[in-house]
Amino acid sequence: MEAVGANKRAYAARMGYDFADAGAAAVDPSRPPNWSKIPAVRSRLPFYHWIFWNDAENILYAVIGHDDYCASPDLVVTEDFNGVNSGVFFVRRSEWSEWFLDAWWNQTSFIRFGSTKSGDNAAMKHLIDSLPPEEARAHVRVSPMQCLFNSYPWFPSWKSVYRLIFYPWTTWKGAYSDGDFLVHLAGLDDKKGWIAKILQER
Repeated sequence: MEAVGANKRAYAARMGYDFADAGAAAVDPSRPPNWSKIPAVRSRLPFYHWIFWNDAENILYAVIGHDDYCASPDLVVTEDFNGVNSGVFFVRRSEWSEWFLDAWWNQTSFIRFGSTKSGDNAAMKHLIDSLPPEEARAHVRVSPMQCLFNSYPWFPSWKSVYRLIFYPWTTWKGAYSDGDFLVHLAGLDDKKGWIAKILQER
Protein backbone atom coordinates (compact mmCIF):
# COMPACT_ATOMS: atom_id res chain seq x y z
CA MET A 1 0.00 0.00 0.00
CA GLU A 2 2.91 2.37 0.67
CA ALA A 3 3.71 2.40 -3.05
CA VAL A 4 0.30 3.82 -4.05
CA GLY A 5 -0.94 5.40 -0.82
CA ALA A 6 0.05 8.93 -1.82
CA ASN A 7 -1.71 8.54 -5.17
CA LYS A 8 -4.97 7.41 -3.57
CA ARG A 9 -4.88 10.03 -0.82
CA ALA A 10 -4.22 12.80 -3.34
CA TYR A 11 -7.11 11.65 -5.52
CA ALA A 12 -9.51 11.51 -2.56
CA ALA A 13 -8.43 14.97 -1.40
CA ARG A 14 -8.84 16.43 -4.88
CA MET A 15 -12.35 15.01 -5.22
CA GLY A 16 -13.44 15.76 -1.65
CA TYR A 17 -13.83 12.08 -0.75
CA ASP A 18 -12.87 10.29 2.43
CA PHE A 19 -10.02 7.82 2.12
CA ALA A 20 -9.60 4.77 4.32
CA ASP A 21 -6.69 2.35 4.26
CA ALA A 22 -7.88 -1.01 5.56
CA GLY A 23 -4.33 -1.63 6.78
CA ALA A 24 -2.67 -4.68 8.25
CA ALA A 25 -4.74 -4.48 11.44
CA ALA A 26 -7.89 -5.22 9.44
CA VAL A 27 -6.54 -8.46 7.97
CA ASP A 28 -8.23 -11.59 9.29
CA PRO A 29 -5.39 -14.10 9.87
CA SER A 30 -7.76 -17.03 9.40
CA ARG A 31 -8.04 -16.28 5.67
CA PRO A 32 -5.83 -15.07 2.83
CA PRO A 33 -5.53 -11.25 3.01
CA ASN A 34 -7.73 -10.54 -0.03
CA TRP A 35 -10.77 -11.74 1.88
CA SER A 36 -10.42 -8.94 4.43
CA LYS A 37 -11.72 -6.39 1.95
CA ILE A 38 -15.20 -7.73 2.72
CA PRO A 39 -15.37 -6.87 6.45
CA ALA A 40 -13.42 -3.66 5.76
CA VAL A 41 -16.15 -2.47 3.38
CA ARG A 42 -18.95 -3.89 5.53
CA SER A 43 -17.80 -2.02 8.63
CA ARG A 44 -17.76 1.34 6.84
CA LEU A 45 -20.90 0.94 4.75
CA PRO A 46 -23.31 2.42 7.36
CA PHE A 47 -21.44 5.73 7.20
CA TYR A 48 -21.43 6.36 3.42
CA HIS A 49 -23.89 6.35 0.55
CA TRP A 50 -21.34 4.66 -1.70
CA ILE A 51 -18.01 2.95 -1.12
CA PHE A 52 -15.48 2.40 -3.88
CA TRP A 53 -13.17 -0.49 -3.10
CA ASN A 54 -9.97 -0.87 -5.08
CA ASP A 55 -7.11 -3.20 -4.28
CA ALA A 56 -3.73 -1.85 -3.22
CA GLU A 57 -2.30 -2.58 -6.68
CA ASN A 58 -4.42 0.11 -8.36
CA ILE A 59 -3.43 3.64 -9.39
CA LEU A 60 -6.11 6.33 -9.74
CA TYR A 61 -6.03 9.01 -12.43
CA ALA A 62 -9.11 10.62 -13.94
CA VAL A 63 -12.51 11.70 -12.67
CA ILE A 64 -15.16 9.03 -13.04
CA GLY A 65 -18.63 10.09 -14.12
CA HIS A 66 -21.69 9.54 -11.94
CA ASP A 67 -24.30 9.39 -14.70
CA ASP A 68 -23.33 6.10 -16.30
CA TYR A 69 -26.18 4.18 -14.69
CA CYS A 70 -29.73 5.46 -14.97
CA ALA A 71 -31.01 3.51 -11.99
CA SER A 72 -29.19 3.07 -8.71
CA PRO A 73 -27.92 -0.47 -8.36
CA ASP A 74 -26.38 -1.71 -5.15
CA LEU A 75 -23.25 -3.28 -6.63
CA VAL A 76 -21.31 -2.17 -9.71
CA VAL A 77 -18.55 -4.44 -11.03
CA THR A 78 -16.49 -5.05 -14.14
CA GLU A 79 -15.69 -8.22 -16.06
CA ASP A 80 -12.44 -9.33 -17.66
CA PHE A 81 -11.40 -12.55 -19.43
CA ASN A 82 -12.23 -14.55 -16.33
CA GLY A 83 -15.56 -12.90 -15.52
CA VAL A 84 -16.32 -10.59 -12.60
CA ASN A 85 -13.26 -9.07 -10.92
CA SER A 86 -13.50 -8.43 -7.18
CA GLY A 87 -10.45 -6.16 -7.01
CA VAL A 88 -12.46 -3.06 -7.93
CA PHE A 89 -16.14 -2.43 -7.22
CA PHE A 90 -18.70 0.12 -6.06
CA VAL A 91 -21.22 -0.79 -3.38
CA ARG A 92 -24.16 1.33 -2.25
CA ARG A 93 -25.43 1.50 1.32
CA SER A 94 -28.56 -0.66 1.48
CA GLU A 95 -29.96 -3.70 3.22
CA TRP A 96 -29.29 -5.73 0.09
CA SER A 97 -25.62 -4.69 0.05
CA GLU A 98 -25.24 -5.66 3.70
CA TRP A 99 -26.77 -9.04 2.90
CA PHE A 100 -24.50 -9.48 -0.12
CA LEU A 101 -21.30 -8.68 1.78
CA ASP A 102 -22.28 -11.03 4.61
CA ALA A 103 -23.16 -13.79 2.15
CA TRP A 104 -19.90 -13.24 0.26
CA TRP A 105 -17.90 -13.53 3.48
CA ASN A 106 -19.73 -16.74 4.34
CA GLN A 107 -18.66 -18.50 1.12
CA THR A 108 -16.02 -20.35 3.13
CA SER A 109 -15.76 -23.28 0.73
CA PHE A 110 -13.89 -20.98 -1.67
CA ILE A 111 -11.07 -20.08 0.75
CA ARG A 112 -7.69 -21.13 -0.65
CA PHE A 113 -4.31 -21.12 1.06
CA GLY A 114 -0.99 -21.78 -0.64
CA SER A 115 -2.29 -20.75 -4.05
CA THR A 116 -2.03 -17.72 -6.31
CA LYS A 117 -5.81 -17.45 -5.99
CA SER A 118 -7.25 -16.73 -2.54
CA GLY A 119 -10.83 -17.63 -3.49
CA ASP A 120 -12.55 -14.31 -2.79
CA ASN A 121 -12.97 -13.57 -6.48
CA ALA A 122 -14.44 -16.99 -7.21
CA ALA A 123 -16.78 -16.57 -4.25
CA MET A 124 -18.07 -13.23 -5.55
CA LYS A 125 -18.59 -14.67 -9.04
CA HIS A 126 -20.44 -17.67 -7.63
CA LEU A 127 -22.69 -15.51 -5.48
CA ILE A 128 -23.60 -13.17 -8.34
CA ASP A 129 -24.19 -16.09 -10.71
CA SER A 130 -26.45 -17.71 -8.10
CA LEU A 131 -28.78 -14.72 -7.83
CA PRO A 132 -32.22 -15.09 -9.39
CA PRO A 133 -32.28 -13.14 -12.67
CA GLU A 134 -34.73 -10.52 -11.41
CA GLU A 135 -32.68 -9.90 -8.28
CA ALA A 136 -29.47 -9.62 -10.27
CA ARG A 137 -31.05 -7.11 -12.65
CA ALA A 138 -32.35 -5.03 -9.76
CA HIS A 139 -29.19 -4.91 -7.68
CA VAL A 140 -26.10 -5.63 -9.80
CA ARG A 141 -24.64 -3.75 -12.75
CA VAL A 142 -21.74 -4.94 -14.86
CA SER A 143 -19.98 -2.05 -16.56
CA PRO A 144 -20.34 -2.30 -20.35
CA MET A 145 -16.69 -1.27 -20.63
CA GLN A 146 -14.15 -2.73 -18.22
CA CYS A 147 -11.92 0.32 -18.70
CA LEU A 148 -14.60 2.59 -17.23
CA PHE A 149 -13.02 1.95 -13.83
CA ASN A 150 -10.81 -1.15 -14.05
CA SER A 151 -8.25 -0.89 -16.86
CA TYR A 152 -5.35 -3.31 -17.26
CA PRO A 153 -1.99 -2.24 -18.70
CA TRP A 154 -1.34 -3.84 -22.07
CA PHE A 155 2.20 -4.85 -22.94
CA PRO A 156 3.57 -7.31 -25.50
CA SER A 157 3.74 -10.87 -24.21
CA TRP A 158 2.63 -14.24 -25.54
CA LYS A 159 -0.50 -14.12 -23.39
CA SER A 160 -1.34 -10.53 -24.38
CA VAL A 161 -0.85 -11.19 -28.09
CA TYR A 162 -2.92 -14.39 -27.88
CA ARG A 163 -5.78 -12.53 -26.21
CA LEU A 164 -5.55 -9.68 -28.69
CA ILE A 165 -5.80 -12.07 -31.64
CA PHE A 166 -8.54 -14.34 -30.33
CA TYR A 167 -10.41 -11.98 -27.99
CA PRO A 168 -9.89 -8.51 -29.49
CA TRP A 169 -13.15 -7.02 -28.15
CA THR A 170 -12.55 -8.16 -24.57
CA THR A 171 -8.94 -6.98 -24.76
CA TRP A 172 -9.95 -3.59 -26.11
CA LYS A 173 -12.65 -3.09 -23.46
CA GLY A 174 -10.13 -3.56 -20.67
CA ALA A 175 -6.88 -2.09 -22.00
CA TYR A 176 -5.61 1.02 -20.26
CA SER A 177 -5.18 4.21 -22.26
CA ASP A 178 -4.53 7.83 -21.27
CA GLY A 179 -7.56 9.37 -19.64
CA ASP A 180 -8.83 6.18 -18.02
CA PHE A 181 -9.87 6.42 -14.39
CA LEU A 182 -7.70 3.64 -12.99
CA VAL A 183 -5.00 1.17 -13.94
CA HIS A 184 -5.18 -2.21 -12.20
CA LEU A 185 -2.03 -4.33 -12.03
CA ALA A 186 -3.88 -7.60 -11.56
CA GLY A 187 -1.81 -10.73 -12.08
CA LEU A 188 1.46 -8.93 -12.79
CA ASP A 189 4.76 -9.80 -11.19
CA ASP A 190 6.93 -7.06 -9.67
CA LYS A 191 3.97 -4.81 -8.88
CA LYS A 192 6.18 -2.26 -7.10
CA GLY A 193 8.30 -1.94 -10.22
CA TRP A 194 5.24 -1.44 -12.39
CA ILE A 195 3.81 1.14 -10.00
CA ALA A 196 7.05 3.12 -9.97
CA LYS A 197 7.25 2.99 -13.77
CA ILE A 198 3.66 4.10 -14.32
CA LEU A 199 3.78 6.92 -11.77
CA GLN A 200 7.06 8.17 -13.24
CA GLU A 201 5.54 8.25 -16.72
CA ARG A 202 2.69 10.38 -15.42
